[in-house]
This record gives sequence, structure tokens and C-alpha cells, in this order.
Amino acid sequence: MESKKGQGMSTSTIILLILGLVILVVLVLGFTMGWNKIAPWLNTNNLETIKTSCGVACSVGGQYDFCTVLRDVNDGTNAKFKTTCQELSTNPTYTVRGYGVVVCPDLCPAAPVA
Repeated sequence: MESKKGQGMSTSTIILLILGLVILVVLVLGFTMGWNKIAPWLNTNNLETIKTSCGVACSVGGQYDFCTVLRDVNDGTNAKFKTTCQELSTNPTYTVRGYGVVVCPDLCPAAPVA
């Protein structure tokens, strides 16, 4: 009778353990440091989210949300910038780009005349 001191792990088990550990490390780093640092080639845009939130602010009469809150705009092609829904809906620079933010007339007060 042969004496076995232990059973060895198969190669596929070792590979799966290493792969699981790598995936776990990537997920932890992505959620703690931010996905832009982990995968900078992932260039996403947030235009649909901004269009929706600006439309909701306009429909409910949210003057502060539409006129004052700065939004982080990332369209995927131009540099990221911060601006308000009012600027996105009326500024010719942004309307030419086709962002499609609704115009909400009479919600934002006119700038005071100096």
C-alpha cells in the first residue's frame, strides 16, 4: 500500500485562484481610486444623465438646480468642464455641439444690469 501525505491541487484550481485574486484586486482598486485611474482609455460621457436632470429641474420649476448647480460635463470628445443647465441650454457654444438640454424660459432671473 502506498502512503500519501497529501493531495496536490490541480493546475486548473491554481489558475482559477490566481484569476479570482487578480479580479478582486482590480475591483478594489477601481472602486477606491476611481476607474479613470485604473482604465483611462474608458472614455464615457454623462450627457444623458445631465439632460434628464436638467429636464426634471425645468419641469418642476427647480430654479436653483437649473440655474445655479454646476454640472460636471463629460461629452467624450471635448475636455471635461463645469457649467449650469442654463448655460448648456442657451450658450451657442454648447447648443452647436448638440447637447440637447431643454430651454427653460423665465426660470432663471436675468443678470443684474450694472
